Amino acid sequence: MSLNRAALFSLLFSVVILGGCASQNAEQQAAAETNQQGDPRDPLEPVNRLMWDFNWEVLDTYLIRPVTVGYVTVMPQFARTGLVNAANNIQEPANFFNNLFQGKVDKSMDSLTRFVVNSTVGIFGTIDVATKMGIEAEEEEFGEVLGVWGVDTGPFLMLPALGPSDPRSFSGNVVDGMYYPMAVLNSNFAIARYVISALESRAALIEQEQQLEQAIDDYAFVKNAYFENLEFRVTDGKSGDKALDDEQLESFEEFESMLGDYEADAVSEEDDKTEVQDEPGR
Repeated sequence: MSLNRAALFSLLFSVVILGGCASQNAEQQAAAETNQQGDPRDPLEPVNRLMWDFNWEVLDTYLIRPVTVGYVTVMPQFARTGLVNAANNIQEPANFFNNLFQGKVDKSMDSLTRFVVNSTVGIFGTIDVATKMGIEAEEEEFGEVLGVWGVDTGPFLMLPALGPSDPRSFSGNVVDGMYYPMAVLNSNFAIARYVISALESRAALIEQEQQLEQAIDDYAFVKNAYFENLEFRVTDGKSGDKALDDEQLESFEEFESMLGDYEADAVSEEDDKTEVQDEPGR
């Protein structure tokens, strides 16, 4: 197993879990439904489950998590921040093109500006000067571009070492690796970037592990969270807003129903009092 693959798995897995922890109850319910009815997004489920068990119970348990704990323990925080900034800066040209392909010209120019500023004033990206100037990162992947263009995800894939994926996202990752400067970096430099990003993402996940352990079906939980996260990114968060609106509407309808029951009870009690007052001898 190559270190590059292990790093990619950790990165993808961390994104999936962090993106899905906020809606665990909904995901567990969806997991139960898909287990009963079969999930059309996952025609390869038996094979995917085997790969999930290997990735989570073997690869992560005995390699990725111990390495992450050692990295966090040994590496000073300022050094970790610098390495993460440099790794993110290398991705800015891809953000530039992927935003542009979606018609987001302003965000595209922000990504280009970030790359120029951080690569020069920020000392090869180790210092995020652009953010301090108010130019926020606008991360976009080519897989998201394909989603905006109407390309379907295809079947869910749990790849050995690489983790959760789908044909659209996998193809997008290949394209992202062809942008400058990724295309001209030697293999060792590219591996270092993936490893740094993966370790930091896995480190952020350590405190969230209990969410996964409490899931009714950890595989289904990860799969549903993965697709939800894809939709959230492709729609720039609009799918999450819709879910929130539906939840708020449901809560309002429940409150309205409770209010109606309360008013009915109040009217009933008032009628009873009136009848008692009208009785003779009262």
